[in-house]
Amino acid sequence: MALEHALLVSLSEKSGSGYELARRFGKSIGFFWNATHQQIYRVLKRMDESGWVDAETVGQDGRPDKKVYRVSDAGRAELQRWIAEPTEPGQLRNELAVKIRAAALGDLADVKAEVTRHRDEHTRRLEIYRLIEKRDFPAPDRLSGPDLHQYLVLRGGIRVEEGFTAWCQEVLDAL
Repeated sequence: MALEHALLVSLSEKSGSGYELARRFGKSIGFFWNATHQQIYRVLKRMDESGWVDAETVGQDGRPDKKVYRVSDAGRAELQRWIAEPTEPGQLRNELAVKIRAAALGDLADVKAEVTRHRDEHTRRLEIYRLIEKRDFPAPDRLSGPDLHQYLVLRGGIRVEEGFTAWCQEVLDAL
């Protein structure tokens, strides 16, 4: 997936400036696809040049003008094309797994400390996802459309974090 597609999805949900997109990215899509502010601005410029977004300059009091981006018809067509395109199943690429495999070649205490650190970070992320679920989706059985789609992605993130946290604990128990 290109960053362009993640930005098109975000802008389809709500128009915004590059700054607003970067903030939103950090709270939603950024959990699954991250990008720096510089990358977002660079890609927005490319998308504007390609006609995938329309930009409107909005004046602000005491601050420089900002550009607010919206998905254009060409951008919606590109998003529809991309959605229909087959996606390769993701392949687990995890440096921690390689370290665990090599545990006998190093200090076991160092490996255990690293696994513990990862477990704790994934536990923290899992707690954030569960808070988002509770706050934003209190009645998931009544969801439809974009709200349902956002919820399903969040549930995928919850399942991944639950699995990774449990795996880290399994490794620690075994070591």
